Parts: sequence; C-alpha cells; structure tokens
Amino acid sequence: QTQLVESGGGLVQPGGSLRLSCAASGFNLDYYAIGWFRQAPGKEREGIACISSTGRSTNYTHSMKGRFTISRDNAKNTAYLQMSRLTPEDTAVYYCAAVAHELSGDDGPGILGGACFRYLEFWGQGTLVTVSS
Repeated sequence: QTQLVESGGGLVQPGGSLRLSCAASGFNLDYYAIGWFRQAPGKEREGIACISSTGRSTNYTHSMKGRFTISRDNAKNTAYLQMSRLTPEDTAVYYCAAVAHELSGDDGPGILGGACFRYLEFWGQGTLVTVSS
C-alpha cells in the first residue's frame, strides 16, 4: 500500500522546537519531491516548503522562511520538517504530500517555480502540532 505517514506532532511550548517526519511506505520516496503543508483551525491549508526528489533544491513560502527547514533522507525513505521558535499561531495539522513526479526534479517549474505547492499526487493523514503554554 502506497502511503505517507507523518509523525512527531504534539504539544510544545511557545518558543520551542519540533521535528516532524514523513515516512514513505510501499514505494521509494526518492521518486517524488515532497511538500509540507499545514491547516490551522478555521483556516485554509497553506504551503510551507518543498524539497526535490534528490534533496538538492528547496522552496519555502515566504512567511515560513527562517523558522522552518525541510530536509530528507532517501536512505531512510523519510522527509522531515524542522520547526523552531514556535508560536501559538503555528498550531495546526501538518501534512506532507508527494509532488507530481514530473515536477520532482531539482530544476524547472516544480521546486524552483513553486508548482510543487499545487500539483500533489497523494497525502499523508496529518499530525497535530499544538503550541501552548
């Protein structure tokens, strides 16, 4: 069964850090670029970052730059999202998704052009991050 499974969410205090994982099951993660997204209560889903299939290219939504770092370890079939200096406004369900394979390369419209935030093939179930004291 082809699926992505997020983990690492939980309760964290303001100013804290958290690392989320996105593990691939049933396929090789290096076939796809990966995007991270989040959806806060009552808000639309927003993109955070994308990383190419090799990990050599990344793209961050402007508002997410500086506090969030996307990475991947294809040998472990896992992608990551490192989050720091968290605030209550970061409370949301965080999702990873597989970017369309044809947009997963290091160059071109996928990662560098930002199409990775729009053309997703399948999603994980999400992991809840709550930032509260």
